[in-house]
Amino acid sequence: MTRLSYRLYRLVSGVRHWVRRRFTPAGWLALAALIMTGSIGVDMDQSVAFQGFALVACVLIVSMMAAPFFRGRFAIERVLPRYGSVGEPFRYHVAVRNLGRVPLRHLELIEDLADPRPTLAEYAAADREASRVKSLRIVRNPAAVAGTRHMKLPKPVLLPLLPARGEAEAVIELTPFQRGALRFTGATVARTDPLGLFRGFVRVPQPATVLVLPRRYPVPPLELPGAKQYQRGGVTLASSIGESDEFVSLRDYRPGDPLRHIHWRSWARTGRPIVKEFQDEYFVRHALILDTLAEGASRAAFEEAVSVAASFACSLATQESLLDLMFIGPQAVCFTAGRGVGHTGQALEILAAVKPCREKSFQSLEELVLRHAPTVCGCICVLLAWDEPRRQLVRRLKMLGQPLLVLVIVEAGTAEALRAAPDQADRPPGAFLVLETGQVAEGLQQLESLRA
Repeated sequence: MTRLSYRLYRLVSGVRHWVRRRFTPAGWLALAALIMTGSIGVDMDQSVAFQGFALVACVLIVSMMAAPFFRGRFAIERVLPRYGSVGEPFRYHVAVRNLGRVPLRHLELIEDLADPRPTLAEYAAADREASRVKSLRIVRNPAAVAGTRHMKLPKPVLLPLLPARGEAEAVIELTPFQRGALRFTGATVARTDPLGLFRGFVRVPQPATVLVLPRRYPVPPLELPGAKQYQRGGVTLASSIGESDEFVSLRDYRPGDPLRHIHWRSWARTGRPIVKEFQDEYFVRHALILDTLAEGASRAAFEEAVSVAASFACSLATQESLLDLMFIGPQAVCFTAGRGVGHTGQALEILAAVKPCREKSFQSLEELVLRHAPTVCGCICVLLAWDEPRRQLVRRLKMLGQPLLVLVIVEAGTAEALRAAPDQADRPPGAFLVLETGQVAEGLQQLESLRA
């Protein structure tokens, strides 16, 4: 049954996409007139609406037959940004070059994106999730649950006159709705028929990719507890200068190095900036733990958890400390940012590609965190549930003396029940926050009161 539903979904979505791209606004009006006159003029003895139906049908057929005669030759060149962000529009320029010998006018540019529709396995998983949602709707949309709406589709952009061998430029604005790689397969140059109802297409392959980063929420200024700790191998872990004055070696200058540590004689001899490197094995290190293992969590809750983790990765000062991002994917991941080891942009790139892990248990994340716990000064836990395995992780971290900030992402309308649950002993005092999907930005502002 799911396979049949999936095939029907792909058929309907494919037809809808084709009609939306091919017909102009005037063509949509003609289609509406065709449907109306067709429904009214079924009985030709009682109505003359069939005459209007025949006229509109002939006009549409003539318009569609004119489309294949559009045979231009074009070259496309995009200037794309490296990153986009969920929910934030970005603009870029596209240069269209006419390779033919005839000037062309009344052209439109339409971007071609990779097919965002889910695979059969993703559709089946989304269907199971949609069936668990209590709703009065008779028809559920598993594709919507699967998160296949990558972006707000760009409207066709009208191009100026393209002279023979000439070039024109268009500015396109896109608003991505889903993190990850936004893939362009090419672009389509369209021209409407003489009646202005139907578009003829010339497709130009031009693959490109923009990485869409997770949504970030504003986080109040937060000073995490924890003091400097001894870090074995600190010289290789952190490239900036630490608290010790023991000279180790000379190395090339890196952005962020203090100017007072420049070795001027070496700079004069080599012609490039050289700095002195000192023994550095005492610094602050925090862990940012992302839960990817909640089997019953919805896709919306998971995306909010990734956004919360990205918000903390951007807001925490990593110039004088290290931040370990930990989560479980196909394998255990521990990425370190700060002090020249890695930067925030790399952490966001990793979070842009993270996916839920259904194959492993929460114990694998617990083992990863406890293995690194002796080297960190505090932990931020972004969890998708508050069940016994997660309470056990918090208990074990508290027994190790780790300062904690625990944030639990839940479905809208369920936060009060969790706050009132009789398990207060397992919660870090003053550092436990429940965030509802759709209200995460407002919920994070409560950190201000926790800090106070």
